This record gives sequence, C-alpha cells and structure tokens, in this order.
Amino acid sequence: MPAALPLAVAVGLVLAHRAYRTAEVTLAGELLRLVSRDGVYVAAERQTVYFGLGSGTPLGLRMTPECTSAFLVLPLLVVGAAMIALRPRIGRRVVGALVVAALTVIAVNQFRVLTLVGLVHWLGVDDGYYWGHTLLGSMVSVFGGAAALVLFVWLSTRRAKAERA
Repeated sequence: MPAALPLAVAVGLVLAHRAYRTAEVTLAGELLRLVSRDGVYVAAERQTVYFGLGSGTPLGLRMTPECTSAFLVLPLLVVGAAMIALRPRIGRRVVGALVVAALTVIAVNQFRVLTLVGLVHWLGVDDGYYWGHTLLGSMVSVFGGAAALVLFVWLSTRRAKAERA
C-alpha cells in the first residue's frame, strides 16, 4: 500500500473542500429532518442549513472551512501517509484505521451540529448559539477528535492475531 494514497486523498480534500463542505452540510440537513419538528432547508450552494423554519427562532448555519470535519481528517491523512512510508507492511491496517477514524470525525462533527441546534431550540438563538458553538461545540470537537486519533493509532499499530502468536 503506497504512502501516496493518503496524501492523494488529502490533496483531493483540499482541492475539493467546497464540495466536501456541501456534502457535509447536506448530511446535517438530512439528520436534522429526522429529528426536528420544524422546517429544515439546505442551501447547498452556500454550504448552509436553515432550521427552525416555521418557528419563532429560525437560524441558518454555514459550514465554513474551519467548522468542517475536513479540518480534523487532514492531519490523520498526513500522519497515515508518514506511517505507511516508514512501515509499508502496515499499510492496509493504516488505511483501514484512516477510514474508521475519518468516519468517527464526520459523525462527531454531525453530532456537534445537532447539539448546537438542540441548544438553540432550548436556550434561544443568542445563548444557544453561544453555548453550542463556542463552548460545548468546541468540547465535542476536541473530545471527538481525540477519540478518533486514539482509535486511529490503536487500529493502525495493533498487531494481528497471527503476528502475536
């Protein structure tokens, strides 16, 4: 498994960041539709999801480059490429661990968006957005990113049963 694979994905992620954010905000909109009683609208071309439509507190969230899960996936890809370059025989494990860690980071980011929306509904736009974006959202991202990193390291460096025997 060549180290160029994760690097190529990283470059693709940077070059296609707008499409990635569009996909991520579209996913957030679909998840919000599942859990929300109020209207939800995704303006994919603006990477924005509007929620609370029909309520007294509608709000739009824009997925900016610093709010996307790509911000946490990129370092994993670079570290994964370095690990494969240094130890080519673990390439398959590293790629598998990258997939699991990336999916974890994406899920955590979606949970962060849902948490923000829940807090806006509960506390109102001003306090809910403040607590959901600034404090709790940051904590969710940090702890989720740390969990994904630990999972990545564990999955990519653990030995297979045949190697342990």
